Amino acid sequence: MRSYQDQYLTRRGGQYQYVRRVPQIYQKHDTRRMIRRSLRTDSIKLARKRRDALAKADDLYWESLAVDKCRDGTSLRYEAARKRAMAHGFDYKPIDELADTATLEEIVKRVLRLSQTPNLNKNDVQAVLGGAKRPSMPISKAFELYCKEIAVGDLLGKSEAQLKLWRKVKLCAVNYFVDLNGDIPMDKITREHARKVYNWWAERLRPKGDKKPLSPNSANRDIGNLRKLYSEYWTYEGEEDRENPFRKLSFTDKSVKDVPHFEDEFVQQRILKPDIFKGLNPQATLLIYTLIETGCRPSEIANLRPEDIVLNVEAPHIKIRPKTDRQLKSASSLRDIPLVGVSLEAFKLSPHGFPHYRDKGSLLSAALMKAFRHRHLFPTKDHRIYSFRHSFEKRMLEAGLDYGLRCLLMGHKNSRPNYGDGGSMTYRQGELLKIAHPVPNGFTDDLMKVIQKI
Repeated sequence: MRSYQDQYLTRRGGQYQYVRRVPQIYQKHDTRRMIRRSLRTDSIKLARKRRDALAKADDLYWESLAVDKCRDGTSLRYEAARKRAMAHGFDYKPIDELADTATLEEIVKRVLRLSQTPNLNKNDVQAVLGGAKRPSMPISKAFELYCKEIAVGDLLGKSEAQLKLWRKVKLCAVNYFVDLNGDIPMDKITREHARKVYNWWAERLRPKGDKKPLSPNSANRDIGNLRKLYSEYWTYEGEEDRENPFRKLSFTDKSVKDVPHFEDEFVQQRILKPDIFKGLNPQATLLIYTLIETGCRPSEIANLRPEDIVLNVEAPHIKIRPKTDRQLKSASSLRDIPLVGVSLEAFKLSPHGFPHYRDKGSLLSAALMKAFRHRHLFPTKDHRIYSFRHSFEKRMLEAGLDYGLRCLLMGHKNSRPNYGDGGSMTYRQGELLKIAHPVPNGFTDDLMKVIQKI
């Protein structure tokens, strides 16, 4: 019995063929009845690849018959032509592009291939000689195609929350464009349309009256997302040389606004008093203390799994790792961090992590920001939860910890040549003990009272 992976494949004279019956519901439109195509190979691997292209082309062709001449039908027929051309061993090129750019040798090859194709029909001719009309795809549909097919590589490994955020940010840029220009086709987008978006943002960076100006970073992000969508869409369509209407449109951000650190005295006198977080979700309370001596991003701590928290060893530590369903911010974010001081005490009370906030970055951020503002734990309006991370880095610098080790523990890319692995966990533990805040007397007992609901 033929396996499913060899569906529509037969072997004749040493060569594989694609053999498939036209579904009865399409036979009044497709007179081929039984489709037979030589795949011109004795390799089962290559035959399956060419079979897949032909099968997809036929499926798309039959779908296009069902929707007749509507816009979706045009799109399906065009996609079918692309797949069919691939099965014949060619990239699909519209006829005008072939006329302008193809060499005589390439055109001859295409014509010869058609002359050698048994049971030749108009679909083969359209595919190989570029006769299928290119559909005019609005930017909204191009964005959906981008999400579904073009950006697949970027999305691998993202969690559900990461996927939602990724789409939300990019969709926002598309929606702004549509509000300003309409849902126009990708091949009709001009520099004038791009300038409309640029000028719209310019007005919001320098608003009239008492309105608060928006950030150049937000403007550059939106325009950059439109630029990338345009570039990757046309690259996907095989026209990577198209001039990008969003090219070189950006705003210079001269406002340097760094997140300040927490002073050691403030941490020790205000934050290392567990009762100050009374009433806060117990997992959020513990998570705050894990940030102090690890320098981690809150999302890194929130998404630790039980196997990432190693406590019953000489040098307890956590392992920041990507997951099959969650990406790290960057490759350098992968690291092992020893646990010392109040962070170690917090993890001892929550050895399985913080499942309430796993893959819920927005919920965690909102809870922590509200807790700190309500308790007046931000010394200035510029302080953030990230101030713990900046404090951690500053303490390492002032204590003279090795530059490479500092980069490793922070998850930063090391700009210097990398020699070794950053030292053993015991060595790293010893270095961090140099900067750890003293654990107040009775800290763990007080913390347990506050989080007794956990």
